[in-house]
Parts: sequence; structure tokens; C-alpha cells
Amino acid sequence: MVVEAVDFNNLPEGCIANVLSFTTPKDVCRLSLVSSIFRSAAESDAVWDRFLPSDCHTIISQSSAATSLGFQSKKHLYLYLCQNPLLIDNGTKSFQLDKANGKKCYMLSARMLSIVWGDTPKYWRWTSLPDSRFSEVAELLSVCWLEIRGCINTGMLSPETLYGAYLVFKPSANGTYGFEYQPVEVSIGFSGGDTRKKTVFLDAERERRVRYQIVPRRAGIFNRTRLMAAVEARAPAPRENLDVQYPKQRAEGWLEIELGDFFNEGGEDKELEMGVYEVKSGDWKGGLVVQGIELRPKPYHP
Repeated sequence: MVVEAVDFNNLPEGCIANVLSFTTPKDVCRLSLVSSIFRSAAESDAVWDRFLPSDCHTIISQSSAATSLGFQSKKHLYLYLCQNPLLIDNGTKSFQLDKANGKKCYMLSARMLSIVWGDTPKYWRWTSLPDSRFSEVAELLSVCWLEIRGCINTGMLSPETLYGAYLVFKPSANGTYGFEYQPVEVSIGFSGGDTRKKTVFLDAERERRVRYQIVPRRAGIFNRTRLMAAVEARAPAPRENLDVQYPKQRAEGWLEIELGDFFNEGGEDKELEMGVYEVKSGDWKGGLVVQGIELRPKPYHP
């Protein structure tokens, strides 16, 4: 029996578009280079509609900018939502798509978070910054009890997706203090279920100081003396300090620290709870500007 090869260029464009819709956005862009008929099929609304969330238009309708948004095609809509976070829920959340796979990404603004003493001007200040996607950010002035919590219903997220949760923040104009040597605890878990915790540092410069044994000018007398003794003895940094997680810089210049990850199976609405805590030392700390908590997909290899 002889099986003849199939020339895809002889297939109807609609058939090719249907095949492409079962791939990924990245694959579609690559395959559009194969031939003119593939390029035409790759522009089809039938293809890109499969990459958009089924409730995409419902989500968009929650934005004040919904009436002004107009798109030539589903592809243009997809690319716009990948590149432009859309403010929803009266500007308290942002929504966008992961460019690689079309999965949903959300950021909860600082106003959506539960911040202990957040409405007390002595401890926190609400202000605006031109590089924030939200109209307000929370600036930590000085507290000895740091507690920030956020929650989201998993029904809002894409099913069968591994998500990471990230605190998005940066130092204030005057810099941070109290975080140089003091780690904070972060957590993630479902309401009423197990919560996973770990220790991180919010001081973005700590990793560099530990690696090169640099003593910060603002270090307290006790900490400075202890660190100088270690430097003089040429003692290596404690192993746990090398393993701990440090902030990473985002493309727009803010910092982020991962609070944890979870797999959203879908099909069941659960309340996901995330937290940032430093309540044990009793030391005063300040100088952080909190934009919010972002949830976005992570690579997943089952």
C-alpha cells in the first residue's frame, strides 16, 4: 500500500486555520512563514479566538477603557492584552495575557491587599507614582509589625496552569531600612487548607553585600560589629544566606519576590491566600513601596 504525501498548501485555508488553532501562539507565528496560505490562515480570527480566554470579553467589559478599545482582529486583541495590562474592577486589579500561551495574569493593587496599619498615616502613606499601573501605591514609613495579605478566587485564573505569586515593590526615594539583616516570611495556600511558608529577603542589595561582604552605612552598631568581625576573620557568609531568595528586577524597573506557587486545576473555586510577614523581631523597618501582588503562569512540565 502506497501512502501519498499530503501537500498542505492544497488544503482549504479554513482547514489549515483549524489545525493551527490546536497549536500555540508561538507555533502559529512560526508556521506563518511557511507559505502565503499559511500566513493568511495564521491571521484568521478562528485561530486567535482559540487562544483568548472564553470569558475574555466579560473581563474587558469591567474596564473603564472598554468602550474605547477597538481591534481589527482577534490577533490584534490578543497581542494588545499581552502587552498592555488592562485595569479592571474600578482600577483595583489589572488583567493581561501571557504572550506564550494566552493564560490569564492578574495583579492585585495595594488597595486590594489587607495591610495591617495601612490606613494609619503614621505608619503607611498612600501616594501615586508615574511608573505604577495603579493610581495608588502604599509606602511603608515605619512599622515594627509588617503584615500584608492578599487573596484571589481561583475561578478567575486559567485552569490546568501552574501559577506563581509575586510581591511587586521597590525602595522609596529615601531607601529602605530594617530589612538589611532581617528576613521576612512569605506564604501561599488555600483557605482552610495547608499553607506553604518560606523565608526571603526584601533588601535588594543584601545578596551583593553578602557575596562581597560589604558593610552598609546604615547598619546598626550590633550588626555592623558582628559583620566586621566576620570580614576580618575572612569568614564566609552563612550557608542559609546563600540559599535564601532575593528580589529580582522586572522589565519596568520594579522589584518582585516570589511568595510561592500553586497548580490551579480548575473546575472548583477556591480562595487562594498569600502573605508577607515580619512580626517576630520587633525591629522597626520602612522604606518599601508596594504596588501589589501579581499572579502569572510558570513553566510546567508534568
